[in-house]
Amino acid sequence: MSDTKDQNTPWVPEIMYEEDETGLSSHIPFVQVPENEEMPRLLFVFESRNTGEFEPGPNGEELPVTELDLYQYANMNYLKTRMTPIEYDNLRFALGLEPLGNAVAKGKKITSNVRDKFDIDVPDTE
Repeated sequence: MSDTKDQNTPWVPEIMYEEDETGLSSHIPFVQVPENEEMPRLLFVFESRNTGEFEPGPNGEELPVTELDLYQYANMNYLKTRMTPIEYDNLRFALGLEPLGNAVAKGKKITSNVRDKFDIDVPDTE
């Protein structure tokens, strides 16, 4: 049996967290994307909750009964490129976010404040 991964096996993203809160991603989870892969357009994540009930395990021990609900999380960058600006702003509104134009303007103001406070040159990004 070979240790190499079968080329036909799809890449499965793994959600990771840094242990140190001062790390690059802080408390925001991240996915390490292999060189020849892309960030997934959609992530499927199970929510797992104990029901408070128990059932007998294989050796007669009491095991908690777990309920699973499947959730889907879409890649907003992918959606942005496939929706009209109005559709995208409607989606942002449904998620409790401001329209993109407002968010960009606020981001530029924050960047400007950082430049002024620390007297540094921070490149504009959009």
